[in-house]
Amino acid sequence: MAEKSLKEIQQEVDLYISQFKEGYFSPLAMLARMSEEVGELAREVNHEFGEKPKKQNEPDNSIELELGDILFITVCFANSLGIDLTEAHNKVMHKFNTRDANRWTKVNTEPEG
Repeated sequence: MAEKSLKEIQQEVDLYISQFKEGYFSPLAMLARMSEEVGELAREVNHEFGEKPKKQNEPDNSIELELGDILFITVCFANSLGIDLTEAHNKVMHKFNTRDANRWTKVNTEPEG
């Protein structure tokens, strides 16, 4: 499958949502949906890396699918508010690269000697 830019992902989701009369949910409903999806991700992470194995009758979900659900609702949220996620990402990376430039121990990429 071909790689997609954030812009292409936002457009694809918008085309999907636009086919329904209901359109995007309200911001509050989307926040609730996002919280639900994050909870489902937490459950999957706990099953895979935590101390709580799945019950035998529980359906197979995956961290990958839960992250996909979170991405979808994030894109819906951004689209409904007219937010360009590429621009938002660039602003966040600028913040991390300036404000947090010396916050963490960097990996030494220079050869010793």
